[in-house]
Amino acid sequence: MKKIIVIVFAIVSVNIYAQSQFSEISSAPGAFSRMGFGARGISMGNAMSSVTDGNVVSYYNPALSVFQQNNFVQASYSFLSLDRSLNFINFTRKFELRSRRDSADAPPRGIAGISVGIINSGVSKIDGRDNQGISTGELSTSENQFFLSFANKFSNKIAVGLAVKFYYNKLYDKMTSTGFGIDLGTVYSYNENIHVSLMLSDINAKYKWDSKDIRGDQSRSSADNFPLLKKIGVSYKLDDPAVIASIEFENSNFNTSFIRLGAEYNIYEKLFLRAGLDRLNVSNTDYPARPGFGFSFFKEAGASLIGVNYAFVIEPYSSSNQHILGVDFNF
Repeated sequence: MKKIIVIVFAIVSVNIYAQSQFSEISSAPGAFSRMGFGARGISMGNAMSSVTDGNVVSYYNPALSVFQQNNFVQASYSFLSLDRSLNFINFTRKFELRSRRDSADAPPRGIAGISVGIINSGVSKIDGRDNQGISTGELSTSENQFFLSFANKFSNKIAVGLAVKFYYNKLYDKMTSTGFGIDLGTVYSYNENIHVSLMLSDINAKYKWDSKDIRGDQSRSSADNFPLLKKIGVSYKLDDPAVIASIEFENSNFNTSFIRLGAEYNIYEKLFLRAGLDRLNVSNTDYPARPGFGFSFFKEAGASLIGVNYAFVIEPYSSSNQHILGVDFNF
């Protein structure tokens, strides 16, 4: 365990001080939706597509919702530099499929899951100027993703999920765009401790722009395609010590290849410590990864479980780092 910790911190240190080089995918459409979802996932380097234990979010893999225990509601708020905002809310629930003819003690015929969520992002306090440099007031932009996913567990080994995502981008007054995308994911449970995931994200997602309402007859139309992401992940759960470790590989049609690493340690009762490394770029070794750290603490409140989450992420190209606060409700 000590050797693993030393190796992880060595990788983190190298990437913190590596020479920065801009990645094409960072400026591609929908970049806000690829930053992660919530404090738990972000602090574990977003290597979550195969993690089935604890509270899950179908953002990482639509097949995960069948592994959720009880009803789960999550809300998170991010503190970012440069007047940016990033907020999350999610609801996940698992269903046991039964027939009316089955007795109360009969095992379920199947397991299904549903998850719905929102990602809200934006930039405010933008100084607006006309073509003569005169101030026209402050401007703001916003982007939003709304997703709805369904999953089914076909056997003790295989779970498959589908997510439909709707994007809304307000770039400027009378300049907006919408888009649709699809996620497909599966989880293979080798045993109770090892899980493997496969996923395609943002299939056919794009923004379509038309400036007719602003420029009239001189308007132009264009389409910006989102990167198509292909992911494979593996997670391993240790019973003693109570540790979950995960690794994920992502490739895109924007010529990027990333590795993500994450770990969660249940150090004491309902206290969890986390660390991760997001976007370790194997196709460009000069591009710095994003180390993250965090924790969660849960408290029972009657039949419910309430948790507080925190994540700290070192962010390249920014004057300060990310802080994410979240609240979980499991009931």
